Amino acid sequence: MSSPTPGHGKMVNAFNPDTLSDLDPATGAAIARRMRLLGPAYRLFYQTPVQVSTGRGTRLFDRDGAEYLDAYNNVVSVGHCHPHVVAAVHQQMQTLCTHTRYVQDGILNYAETLLPSFGGRIAEAGHMMFTCTGSEANDLAMRIARHHTGRNGIIVTAEAYHGNSDLTASFSPSLGDQSPLGTWVRRIPAPDSYRHDPATLGQMMAAAVTEQAHLLRRHGDGLAAFIADSLFSSDGIFATPEVLGPVAAAVRAAGGLFVADEVQSGFARSGERFWGFQRHGLDPDIVTMGKPMGNGYPVAGIAVVPEVVAQFGRDTRYFNTFGGNSVAIAAAQATLDVIRGENLQANSARIGQMIQDGFTALARRFEAIGDVRGAGLYVGVEMVSDRAGKVPDAQAATQIVNQLRERRVLISATGPDANVLKIRPPLVFSADDADRLLTETEAVLRGLYG
Repeated sequence: MSSPTPGHGKMVNAFNPDTLSDLDPATGAAIARRMRLLGPAYRLFYQTPVQVSTGRGTRLFDRDGAEYLDAYNNVVSVGHCHPHVVAAVHQQMQTLCTHTRYVQDGILNYAETLLPSFGGRIAEAGHMMFTCTGSEANDLAMRIARHHTGRNGIIVTAEAYHGNSDLTASFSPSLGDQSPLGTWVRRIPAPDSYRHDPATLGQMMAAAVTEQAHLLRRHGDGLAAFIADSLFSSDGIFATPEVLGPVAAAVRAAGGLFVADEVQSGFARSGERFWGFQRHGLDPDIVTMGKPMGNGYPVAGIAVVPEVVAQFGRDTRYFNTFGGNSVAIAAAQATLDVIRGENLQANSARIGQMIQDGFTALARRFEAIGDVRGAGLYVGVEMVSDRAGKVPDAQAATQIVNQLRERRVLISATGPDANVLKIRPPLVFSADDADRLLTETEAVLRGLYG
């Protein structure tokens, strides 16, 4: 599933059920049925929700055949319904689908193929463990960290999102004020490269970690782990490299583990490196994966250094009925094959730079664009009401997201003030796709600002 849009529990890129009567009868009836059957906790994107029936590559299609450019969906990292992944899943489903308590080559081949990509200690002797979702992966990572350290404390960035299990929700502040954080959770500021000198960010974060780890120790918890999304997605998308190096040193000095959450930023998303943490020069203790791993099939997992999981493995049986099942691994292997075979890491770097350059050019014309940042095919565009004062403008972001939707281009918004345009398309995004995104955005900006 997609991570929530922050803003104290509200989704700015969301349908308001109070406007149901404003929709055309067919759409209104479908949404009313959805609300009746699925209940109040589910949300829909956009002020006018999008109905989708089919997908192909970077396109989605509704029941009438209308086409939408998907510049948001990283779950289908190699594109909607990629034929190689579809064929692999179909072939495996008609061959065997069972769990990890039988010896099977597929899961071993995949782990053997992926582990070297992490580098460092994980590449040398690390292990993989499989789950169904990124939430489960982060949950498992924290269970292991707590078991290894004998401590409970977890440090995250201010608006982080790490999952929706009971444990992971308790250290996901972006879920909002009504979603309680654990008493053993501490937050530090995100590396806001727009409002602070990028050269100082690493040390600022490290100092904050040291302070919070001290407070955890004073309160009897101590630090089990620091966990961060390497591109700080829910914090507003910050891509300054090397920031997390000093943080990792501070975490280990306090006796904690460093967990790299690669659910959003891994699998070639950043363009520069295969894993987001590698842009920071890190050697993590645990790496967590999810969303794009199976191109839409629910598969996720962790990679972990052996000494961290050794005692956990002796003391605890780990079993997940569907985690690492035969079909899930077939999807993961096929997705990895496509990323490498189609050179999508290089494509991410090239097209991502094209998108950033395009928005930078638009920023020279429209002062409402305060900052353009990102890495590869993960781009953040911060909207402001006062460029000199760098005042967040959530209303502008909401208007742009929803007006682009009307032009059948799909993006979202993120950040603590929900004012950062979130552009995160499939890795197969092309130059023509980028041109359409930029052209339609320019038209929206002209309409808003003249």
